[in-house]
Amino acid sequence: MSTSAESRLRGGVVTATAEETRALAAAWAAELPPEKVTLALHGDLGAGKTTFVQGLAEAWGITEPVTSPTFTLCNFHRGTRLLAHLDAYRLTREEQLDDLMLADFLIPPYCLAIEWPERVPGFVPAGACHLDLALQPDGRHRLRLR
Repeated sequence: MSTSAESRLRGGVVTATAEETRALAAAWAAELPPEKVTLALHGDLGAGKTTFVQGLAEAWGITEPVTSPTFTLCNFHRGTRLLAHLDAYRLTREEQLDDLMLADFLIPPYCLAIEWPERVPGFVPAGACHLDLALQPDGRHRLRLR
């Protein structure tokens, strides 16, 4: 009997490659109910946040490249679900999000993936899924869903 991707993530998973991280994200995305619309991705540079979002995108049939929106702040992708990908790293205050009108994307069928959510804690809804990502000394990545 296989264990769900969410159960594995809650217990903590170590991946050795970007492909493994994307596959895990895709498996979890396939299980994700439509009412789960916000994912907060916590982790340092290189921890695998964007790689995880790429896996979500693959699962939802998004074929265009998914890259970190560090300079654009937010990228939008259309597949079987709509994905808004926010990188809050360069934000210095939450009010800067007002111009992006992201509140409109906190409802189904959207999923909002936020990199660096600790920069905008008041914007992250109470029901958000929080994923901790870390780069280990051996180069592998550790992922854990809170």
